[in-house]
Amino acid sequence: MVSAGFMGGDPMFPKPFSQACENNKAPILAVLRDAFREATQALEIGSGSGQHAVHFGGNLPWLTWQPSDVAANIAGINLWLTEAGLANVPDSVALDVTQLPWGVVRCDAIFTANTLHIMGKPGVECFFRGLQNVLQRGGALCVYGPFNYAGSYTSASNARFDQWLYAQHPDSAIRDFEWVNQLASEAGLVLVEDHEMPANNRLLHWRKSAPGESA
Repeated sequence: MVSAGFMGGDPMFPKPFSQACENNKAPILAVLRDAFREATQALEIGSGSGQHAVHFGGNLPWLTWQPSDVAANIAGINLWLTEAGLANVPDSVALDVTQLPWGVVRCDAIFTANTLHIMGKPGVECFFRGLQNVLQRGGALCVYGPFNYAGSYTSASNARFDQWLYAQHPDSAIRDFEWVNQLASEAGLVLVEDHEMPANNRLLHWRKSAPGESA
């Protein structure tokens, strides 16, 4: 996720703050309560500011919620975690999805928000290759963000957002649902539900196939 501002903390190293996280955390949590109801170990990829880790970890107490992000974002995430002091949310770990295999513990739930459109296409491919060795059979993957369908934007605001993404970096773009779902299928994942979310976003919920079950 991308940090959109700062608040609190040491003025020399302020605590990151994302308004988008504040806006979307409640509807995302409503889905995760069900999608992760049988999980015990969750990995969040691209924890960004750290706000989601605190909110979801605090509201899903049966889970160990492991935040992760690229090394540059770890210190900011840990400011949120230290302040919250949640026993089930350990310090964030560094994770670059393009560095395979991932050096993280195996888990039965993976969550990421607003990351696939920031990564280049090779990064998205690495994301799905990397999780194959981390997500346990029967585990859940939930991905939040905007997606295109049949090659078309779902709203005018998403079309403008895609233009903005391209201006920031030409490899960034809203991804086609069909392509992402194909990568998920190749990684042994079966789509459980495609949730409509506020502000023209989606939350895609997959499950990793159990032994003997076809994807």
